[in-house]
Amino acid sequence: MCFVTSGAALEAFRAEAQSLSEAVAREAGAALGRPSQCPPWTVGDLLYHVRISVGRLTSMLTEPEPEPEPEPDGAGPDGGRLLSAADYYRPDQRFSPATNADRVAAAQRGAAGLPAGTLAADFDQAWREAWALVRSAPPGRVVRTRHGDRMRLAEFLRTRVVELAVHGLDLAMGLGREPWLTPQAAGVVEGLMLSPAAAAVIRRDLGWDQASLIAKITGRSPLTPAEQAHVEHLGIRWLALG
Repeated sequence: MCFVTSGAALEAFRAEAQSLSEAVAREAGAALGRPSQCPPWTVGDLLYHVRISVGRLTSMLTEPEPEPEPEPDGAGPDGGRLLSAADYYRPDQRFSPATNADRVAAAQRGAAGLPAGTLAADFDQAWREAWALVRSAPPGRVVRTRHGDRMRLAEFLRTRVVELAVHGLDLAMGLGREPWLTPQAAGVVEGLMLSPAAAAVIRRDLGWDQASLIAKITGRSPLTPAEQAHVEHLGIRWLALG
């Protein structure tokens, strides 16, 4: 029996992971050795980083559900509350130089440890395994992140869509390809940073499509002073991204 943990986020995860997987499967091995938009990673290193990101779902869902935290202040990393997807991207130790250095090294080791030519297939297997587990998870399932946060699976799944969408733009740039960003994933990322009305106004006033909007508000493409003023006026919530 299939329980849909979060319909929009689940469909966005499936659509974006499949789109990314199909895009990189068509690339020759040499292309994955190019420098990425996230130095010092190569495109292949970055792909493996995304593979690690989606694989977090698998490791979480093969472990017992974490017990509720005690309520008093200071009880546990999150003070006993369940963290939201937006608060997951807060600027703390999870995006410190030391943690980012660990991310870089882990992706480089993982990519280097795979047989030549298998990076794309490895990612495809990883996201499909994660998707199958998420689809079968009961409603309200709680998970614990590697940073110690307790989150609803539905909320953590939104963070995985962010990883797929934003780094998908990085991968497309590194490969010299047009973005393959799906509308479903763009909607999830926009929803974490802007109200639907604000996103529509920005696209209308600045002439951006969804990929341009996501690239601009996540720092993939620089904002002009006029663009920044316009975006901030509409109440963007900036996310800390490693």
